[in-house]
Formats: sequence, C-alpha cells, structure tokens
Amino acid sequence: MSISKKRSYNSESRKAQSQETKNRILASAKMLFESKGFEKVTIEEIAREAQVSAPSIYSIFQSKRGVLLGLMDEALSPEKLEALVEQGKKEKCPRKRLEITASIARQLYDAEKAQLSFLRGASMLDPVFKELEIEREKRRHQRQKETVETMANEKAFSDNLSLSKIRDILWAFTGRDLYRMFVVERGWSSDEYEKWLAELLIQVLLSKSRS
Repeated sequence: MSISKKRSYNSESRKAQSQETKNRILASAKMLFESKGFEKVTIEEIAREAQVSAPSIYSIFQSKRGVLLGLMDEALSPEKLEALVEQGKKEKCPRKRLEITASIARQLYDAEKAQLSFLRGASMLDPVFKELEIEREKRRHQRQKETVETMANEKAFSDNLSLSKIRDILWAFTGRDLYRMFVVERGWSSDEYEKWLAELLIQVLLSKSRS
C-alpha cells in the first residue's frame, strides 16, 4: 500500500471514529436532558454516560450550550434545511412560495418536536437555551431577507406594507411559538398547522391580485 493510500485510510478512519464519538455524546446528552431536564445536566454526567472524557466534549462542542446546538442541528440537518430553502427560491409563484415557507416551518418544528422532547417547560426557561434561541431567531430573520426582497421586486406583496414590516410578519408567523401553541399545546395536527399558516401568510402578505 502506498503512503498516500495509507494516509487517506487513516484520515477516513479518524473521521469515522470522531463522528461515532460525536453521535454517542449527542445520544447520551439527549437521554439525560429528557430524563433530568437540560438545566440539571452537567458536562461530566454526559461524559460518563457517553464513556468519553469531559475534555473530549469540550473539544467537540465547547460547552453544554454547544451540545444543545448540536442536538438542534441534528433534528433537521443544515443540509436538508438549505435544500428546502433552495426549493422555495426556485418557485416563481408567490402563493406557492409562501406555501413552501409554511412547509419549511412545519418540517423544522416537527423534527425538533420528535427529536427534542425536553425542549419544553423549565428547560425552555434556562438562560442558555434562551440565549441560543435568540441567536437562531436572528439567523432565521436574516435568512428570510432574500425571499422577501425577491418577492417584493416581483410586486407580490400588499402595497400597504413596508418591506421591514413584511419581514417582521413573516418571521413572527413562522416562529416556533405559534407551532408550540397550536400543535403541542392545543393538539392541532401538523397538517392543520401548515395549511393554516400558508393561508394566513397568503392572506396577510400578498397583494389581492397575486393571492
């Protein structure tokens, strides 16, 4: 075997081992967060459960907040989320574009609900989670900017709404809180939530000629 092939093999082996360690840490953290609540779990407990050292967790995730972010990203991978966003960008019909936006919100929160059942109650009040939530919401607001500006250039929106208000309305209506209230608290199906959200966005945001 050549030196280059040996190096490639060793590199792939290290990557696989690193991913296996990361997956074990995330699985252990998820189990502990669900059984004890996020705020009561320590890095040391996660390390014992995952059979790794605490420094290994800090090396991969930097903090318990980083572990939480890793779990949230695992619920709906950045790659899958980006693919959904790209689908919306390619759609030319304003109505269908907002329907895709509602579908993205539904799929994102469905994934979180299935994977991260501990993100409710006291855990959601933890300062670490609240800080992370603020960061994610800022990114979500920024990510929607291109969609809004494209649709505005196409004269798709109601004339009585400014661009900044349109962005704020879209961001607020597609937020996690409405999903939580309707689907988690009130027992709506995900299909009902998505249909309602799409119709609401179309009614509130689109000009009458485009809705």
